[in-house]
Amino acid sequence: MGNAALPATPTSVEALDALDAEACSAALAPLFEGAPRFLARLVATRPFGSVEGLFEQGRLIAAAMPEDEQIELIDAHPRLGAPPGSVSAMSYREQGYQVDAADAAAEAERSRIAAELVELNVAYEVHFGFRYCVFVAGRPRADLIPGLQAAFEASRESEIRRALTAVIDIAADRHRTLTREARA
Repeated sequence: MGNAALPATPTSVEALDALDAEACSAALAPLFEGAPRFLARLVATRPFGSVEGLFEQGRLIAAAMPEDEQIELIDAHPRLGAPPGSVSAMSYREQGYQVDAADAAAEAERSRIAAELVELNVAYEVHFGFRYCVFVAGRPRADLIPGLQAAFEASRESEIRRALTAVIDIAADRHRTLTREARA
């Protein structure tokens, strides 16, 4: 998974609008880590008209879905610090797994951070009933720990809202990345 090639998502909204529902859903899936019920709802709102329209529709749909579908969308994303082989190609890059260890001290620190993330992820999932999802975008995993720790002070409802915002922000960033790379 992690070392797989990046998806070939159509980058133009016109291309997405022209696809049949199944093909459009498949094209958008890498941006949202799957989440079939969300994707079906999103695709049904076409035409998007613009990139902004696509992600605005995504925000509106995510906020209005029943909670079980919201959690499905959140849980489609991998846990922070998940093993590299268990994450999508996009998540692999976003979580920085392509950077190799420089030395033993750096590897020991990565192992400590990974163990702390596992512990915090488990505690978060027990506490809230869904995965912690945040827009990583290349930030070091150590920088994510304070936010995850602070999340325990929030209400479940505010964490769902925060996570859904992160899901759409991640998808929009992935779209920008794929668009930029397609032009290069």
